[in-house]
Amino acid sequence: MLPNESIASEQSLDELLRIQNRNKLILESAGEGIYGLSTDGLTTFLNPAAARILGWEVDELLDKPMHTILHHTKSDGSHYPARECPIYAAFKDGKIHHIEDEVFWHKDGSSIPVDYTSTPIYEKGKLVGAVVVFTDISERKRTEQALEAAYAEVAKMKDQLEAENTYLQEELLSRHHFKDIIGESDAIGQILKQIELVAPTDANVLINGESGTGKELIAQAIHDGSERKQRPLIRVNCAAIPHELFESEFFGHIKGAFTGALKNRSGRFELADNGTLFLDEVGEIPLDLQSKLLRVLQEGQFERIGDEKTCNIDVRIIAATNKDLKQMVEENNFREDLYYRLNVFPVESPPLRNRTQDIALLAKHFIKINCTKYKRKNLVLTKANIKQLEYYDWPGNIRELQNVIERAIIISQNGHLEFNLPLSGIKQSVTMTVTKSISRPYTEAERLEQDRLNIKTALELSDGKISGNNGAAKLLGIKSTTLASRIKKLGIEQGSSE
Repeated sequence: MLPNESIASEQSLDELLRIQNRNKLILESAGEGIYGLSTDGLTTFLNPAAARILGWEVDELLDKPMHTILHHTKSDGSHYPARECPIYAAFKDGKIHHIEDEVFWHKDGSSIPVDYTSTPIYEKGKLVGAVVVFTDISERKRTEQALEAAYAEVAKMKDQLEAENTYLQEELLSRHHFKDIIGESDAIGQILKQIELVAPTDANVLINGESGTGKELIAQAIHDGSERKQRPLIRVNCAAIPHELFESEFFGHIKGAFTGALKNRSGRFELADNGTLFLDEVGEIPLDLQSKLLRVLQEGQFERIGDEKTCNIDVRIIAATNKDLKQMVEENNFREDLYYRLNVFPVESPPLRNRTQDIALLAKHFIKINCTKYKRKNLVLTKANIKQLEYYDWPGNIRELQNVIERAIIISQNGHLEFNLPLSGIKQSVTMTVTKSISRPYTEAERLEQDRLNIKTALELSDGKISGNNGAAKLLGIKSTTLASRIKKLGIEQGSSE
C-alpha cells in the first residue's frame, strides 16, 4: 500500500469510528426506548433508556427474543401470538407500523403502557430487521385517568344539578299559594314554639295531622330554621309512588339497571344530601321496603339500583302522616324500630275546625292571592261570610278552605263572594245545641221561638239571602217560598241583628 493510500485509509477509519461514537451518543442520550431486532426476532442493540424503562440490563436482553420477553401478553391478560405482533410485521412486510396504547412487560411482571413505532431496516436492498422506538406513556395515562375521573365527577354534579333543577321546577309548579304559617290561635302558637325548639337541631321530626292541615308548611318552617337551609327541602309523596318504583325514587339507579333505565338517575336521598328530606304520607311506604329506609337512617349509606358503589349521605328526616302509626305498629303494618327512629320529636298539626279563630285570617290571605291571580277587585269578606265559614266543619281543612275561596272568586259577581259549602259539613247551630239540653217537650210558644232562632241563624249564615245555592232555604232544607212564608209569620226582619 502506498503511503498516501495508507493515510487515506486511516482517515476513513477514524471518520467511521467518529460516526459510530456519535450515533452511540445519540442512542444513549435519547429519552425514548430504542432497540433493534434481527429478522429472527432477536435483539441486536438496546439503548439505556429502553433498558431502564423495561427494568433490564442491556446485556441481559442482547440476542434474546424480545417478543417473548416484553410483548407476550395483551393488556387484558390474554396471550399475544408472535404472528400478530406489529413489531415483527415490520421486517416481514417492510412497512412502518405505529401502534398506540399497547403494553410492554417490565422485568418485575408489571405492565408498562406504551406507544411505539416499528420501522424496517434495509441493508443493500434486503430486509435485515427492524428498529423499535417506544415511549412510556404511564404519566399520560395517569393524567388521562385523572381527567376522566374529574369529568365523571363533573358529569355526576351536572346530573345532580339537573335533577335538583327538575325537582325544584316541579315543586314550583305544585307549590301552595302561601309561604308562611298563618294564624293567631293557641294551637298555632304551640306549633311555632315547637318549631323554634327543634329547627336548629338535626333531630328527626314526625308531623301528625289530617290531610290539608299544612304539614308541609311546618316541615318547610323547620327546614328554614335549621343550618341546612342553604340546601333544598326535598319532598317525597310516599302515597304517590308505585311499589315497584320506591327504591329507584328513594335511592336512584344507574344506566341499564332495569328496562327503561336509559341513564343514571339520582334518588331523593342523594338530592337531599346535607339538606332535609320530607317524607309526606310516610305510612304509605310498603312494609318490605321499610327495612331499607331504616338502614339509610341508621348508617347514612345506600346503593343505587344496579350499582355496587356505596354512597354516604347526611340527611335530616322530617316525616308526616295522617295515619295513626302507633296503631299500625301494633297491627304489624309499620316497623316499630322505624317508627321510633322517625318519632324523635312529634308535632301535631291541628285540624281547621279546632282553630276557627284563624279562619278569617286565612280566608283574607287566600282572597288577596286569588284576586291577584284572577285580576278581580273590590272583593270583601263580610261578617256574614266569616260566620258562614266558621260554622262549616272543614273536613278538608286548609286545603279545602283555599279551594272554596278560589272557586268563590272565580264565580263572584258584582263584588260579592258566595261560598258553596256542602250541607253535610255545616255545624249544628246554637239553637240545636240548646235543644239537645232540654229534656221536656216544647210548648208551642217555645217551638215557635226555636224556629225563629233557627231561621235567623240560617239568614245570618247566608248574608240575608233566602234563595239560591247559598241561601237560607237551602241551609234549612226547605223551599224558598216556604221560608219566606215562615219569616213573615214569625215577624223576622231580614238583615235584622236582633
